[in-house]
Amino acid sequence: MANVNKVDEDQNGNNCDYEYDESRTSSTSALMSYLVVRPENGGLGDLLRYMLWGDIGSGVRFLEGSDDGVVNGVAADHRWVILVSIILRKFIAFFRKPMEYTGYFLDFFLNLLSLNGNNLFALLYNLLHGTVVIPKRGTETFTSTIGQIDGRFNLQQSNLVEEMQNSSSEGRSIEEVGEEEVESQGLMDLCMMASKLAYENAQVVRYIINHHWKMNFVDFYNCWNDYQKEKSTQVFILCDKHSDANVILISFRGTEPFDADDWSTDFDYSWYEIPKLGKVHMGFLEALGLGNRADAVSFQTHLQTKDMNFAASHRVELTRTCSGWDQSSDSEFNVENLPEMELTAYYTVRRKLKSLFKEHKNAKFLVTGHSLGGALAILFPTVLLIHDEMELIQRLLGVYTFGQPRIGDRQLGRFMEAYFEYPVPKYFRIVYCDDLVPRLPYDDKNFLYKHFGVCLYYNSCYFEQKMNEEPNKNFFGPRYWFPEHLNAVWELIRSLMMHYIYGPEYKEGWLSILVRLIGLALPGISAHCPTDYVNSVRLGKERSVLF
Repeated sequence: MANVNKVDEDQNGNNCDYEYDESRTSSTSALMSYLVVRPENGGLGDLLRYMLWGDIGSGVRFLEGSDDGVVNGVAADHRWVILVSIILRKFIAFFRKPMEYTGYFLDFFLNLLSLNGNNLFALLYNLLHGTVVIPKRGTETFTSTIGQIDGRFNLQQSNLVEEMQNSSSEGRSIEEVGEEEVESQGLMDLCMMASKLAYENAQVVRYIINHHWKMNFVDFYNCWNDYQKEKSTQVFILCDKHSDANVILISFRGTEPFDADDWSTDFDYSWYEIPKLGKVHMGFLEALGLGNRADAVSFQTHLQTKDMNFAASHRVELTRTCSGWDQSSDSEFNVENLPEMELTAYYTVRRKLKSLFKEHKNAKFLVTGHSLGGALAILFPTVLLIHDEMELIQRLLGVYTFGQPRIGDRQLGRFMEAYFEYPVPKYFRIVYCDDLVPRLPYDDKNFLYKHFGVCLYYNSCYFEQKMNEEPNKNFFGPRYWFPEHLNAVWELIRSLMMHYIYGPEYKEGWLSILVRLIGLALPGISAHCPTDYVNSVRLGKERSVLF
């Protein structure tokens, strides 16, 4: 690899250049292990030969790795999983533009309806009388398709963080907060509603937090994904109070319904192995701004643990010269000294979190997200651990994820459980019934990706069971086909009765019913909508009910 030279400016506007020497590649390649699945690299003939005859030579055309052993081994041992990943991502890529245009039109049309009486007759009346209200994107009245499917924004309890405030007033540390407090229904409701709110634009988020929740909106960030080459990672931060806050919440946006890149990431099999810690999903690392598969060494740059100082022990040359500052290759490497080319999620949120802790001395923080946002939510504290940010980890109250895909292998899970299970569990992975996404990427006895932590599983009657792994962990299979579709029929019937049983708050609109109808054919997709996750948290029956 040739030398990579970049020029940027430091915070004072001085020109800075930094150089990665080509010895960087040769000296570190033996330490790196990674695999990238590239559906675009092979043709239809390669795909058919690999699928029908198991031709490994054709299969490796779609793969790129740290060495031939990794590539050939994966192509031979995980053939069908790789095929599923390639085929689905090719399919998604083919419909990228139609999905984008459909989402753009649907968002506009749904907001046009909602601003004009929420039905076609009222819209037609306004059109005839010249009083139609045109929606404007990016305003506090323009909600996403997710927000249109489930229009609930209010929290279930007005004082849902009261138990956290009581803990703080009593002077108890994070280690002294009991499991029942960390797993309280009010806290789960806050996290679920924040996960759903993350799909909205910044103005909607600000308005809901300040005016409906009566909390303090901190900021909303559109962060750079270097692989997608766009600002496709959204995250917002809130505090329960403007001053002397007890709770700081970080919420990552999940998979956009019509974003092909987001869905492709969920079906991606690519990984990067952090030495001694385990393998991590490459797409999720990229979404946090921790590397780029076009330059796999970039992951190594960002994911160094305290005892893995590659810059010193492996002579990775990094020379950055600015006015008044010079760092040689022998000094300790700190990624935050690199020029900030674009706003990236991990470093932006970490920097802001440290700043907030200076303002709110007694605060603890929560991290949450739905779908892809859930993967980023658990990956964020994972990287904090890798970076030895123990002062932040000690202030972590909990991580709540909803419909989260798998992020890494069993080795990574054991590393995380050592920190997040004791003295009380701090990581709760909520899964609703037949949701497809928590079953991705696929897992079997020989496969890479594994869930870890506490799983709170809700069936279609909203009974909760605490378990290590949700039932039907890979979703697809002939013996599950009929039960999944039968359950989708029950969910459709149930949706028509909810408001009679539980009250008007649970009434589902025509769009939600339409999603249920789609679920008759694709039950795993409809079950992924936030509606059932909100209902699970609010209506969930007794803990540890067996069924």
